[in-house]
Amino acid sequence: MRKLKNRELDRKSIEEFKSAKKTPLIVILDNIRSANNVGSVFRSSDAFLIDKVYLCGITATPPNKDIQRTALGATDSVAWEYKKDTISLLKELQKEGVMIASIEQAENAIMLNEFSPPENKKLAIVLGNEVKGVQQEVVSASDTCIEIPQLGTKHSLNISVTCGVVLWDLLVKLS
Repeated sequence: MRKLKNRELDRKSIEEFKSAKKTPLIVILDNIRSANNVGSVFRSSDAFLIDKVYLCGITATPPNKDIQRTALGATDSVAWEYKKDTISLLKELQKEGVMIASIEQAENAIMLNEFSPPENKKLAIVLGNEVKGVQQEVVSASDTCIEIPQLGTKHSLNISVTCGVVLWDLLVKLS
């Protein structure tokens, strides 16, 4: 095996990315403290052709040097929008027919490996604060909760890791 050079990776230009058919997934960041985590989410969203990222509450927005450090330019390719209030955004998206799934450990949560994305409908996933998780009122306003099965002694993953795991799983299921 030979490691590929960057020029061999057949990457899309920003223009090609913007015009490409997107994965029918939306990412909502609910009060994320770390701009580095925000940048990582942008990078994963670019990798999986995610439709849009919403930044809510205290979540940092571009331009921001810490976001850029981890996003590596993905803020230029991925569509994003800031919304002050997560609940208002959820209601707006639900009116448009988008299913909302908070990624959280909650009663009656569906394990990610058992979750089937809706057919012919967009899905928005909500990722929460690094310490407190997704706000309870956001969980309550969601259509469902998805939990990543974890087998060790820790009961949480960093939100950038969570985002990558969930987006990859959903991308595979939607393909």
